Amino acid sequence: MATIKDIASKSNVSITTVSRVLNHDTSLSVTEETRQRIIEAANQLNYQTVRGRKKQLQNSSPTYKFGILMCQSLEEELSDPYFLSIRHGIESQCKHFNIEVNEVYRMSDFHLHQLNVHLDGLIIAGKIDESLVDTIHEQIKHLVFVDHSPDENRFDSIVIDFEKSTWIALEHLFSLGYTNIGYIGGMQGKHIKANEKREIEDERYVFFTKKMKELGNYNDAHVFVGEFTMSDGYRLMKEAIQKGNLPEAYFIASDPMAVGALRALQEAAIKVPEDVAIVSFDNVEMAQFASCPLSTIHVPTDTMGKTSVKLLLDRLQGRDIPLKVNVPTTFVQRESCGALAKTRHVPN
Repeated sequence: MATIKDIASKSNVSITTVSRVLNHDTSLSVTEETRQRIIEAANQLNYQTVRGRKKQLQNSSPTYKFGILMCQSLEEELSDPYFLSIRHGIESQCKHFNIEVNEVYRMSDFHLHQLNVHLDGLIIAGKIDESLVDTIHEQIKHLVFVDHSPDENRFDSIVIDFEKSTWIALEHLFSLGYTNIGYIGGMQGKHIKANEKREIEDERYVFFTKKMKELGNYNDAHVFVGEFTMSDGYRLMKEAIQKGNLPEAYFIASDPMAVGALRALQEAAIKVPEDVAIVSFDNVEMAQFASCPLSTIHVPTDTMGKTSVKLLLDRLQGRDIPLKVNVPTTFVQRESCGALAKTRHVPN
């Protein structure tokens, strides 16, 4: 495939000039003779601009057929939009590249005989057991994992650094003067087969516990673990309130859980952030519209989904080396952490 560098060499001008001419930059001052020489060179080399290639791709028949395996049931996906956003990212990127999404499987009722072995590739969102990975890989050569990396020496994957992300949340709370910090979170499930999961400790919980113990600030009475749902966030915060002696702040491992916790605090007339500060995780859409807008860790889930499609395409086009993409997270400050209130009350 011809490049801009090839055209520049053939027409004896700079790469920048070629790029600006082919992209119809009207601000470029160049003679008509030079412009025609560049265009003729591009035509001779059968060069297409990125815009032209995209247009040709969009107008062509589907090039590949992909499948998606979601490790969440539809009910779990709707109650926690984290994986819903990943799936939407996958589907929108497939549509952009005119890739046909033939199958969307769910581990809650998935059986191997359902797998379409004629798929060009399969994107798996969530955690599945290594033995199941091998079984699926026997049927479909190209697999990409999102939010899980079962074997980075064999498979492409897109993940976030949960340890680093949890530290961002804790460090923010520490910077505001909070030391007595509680935790509300869920257990992760690794699927072994349809409707069968093995519970594993969530990485946020593991790092929170480790770091708070290192700092001498860990209090087991302030740690609550259930399911990653709004209703369990509500239930666990109710338990904490009934115990009494709430900590100054909570790190809550998902926005839906935090929304449930906010409801429990509101019912008990406990104000956020005045009485208890909260930092949560995900930055799903509901976070900014909660009864107290949530300060939270932003996870670019849509980008994770889109990146999985690009990695799969890259594999199909010849890349042999597996890639592990670690997507960065960022902190989004809103009212629930108390930072804005502290700023407003700083004396002159």
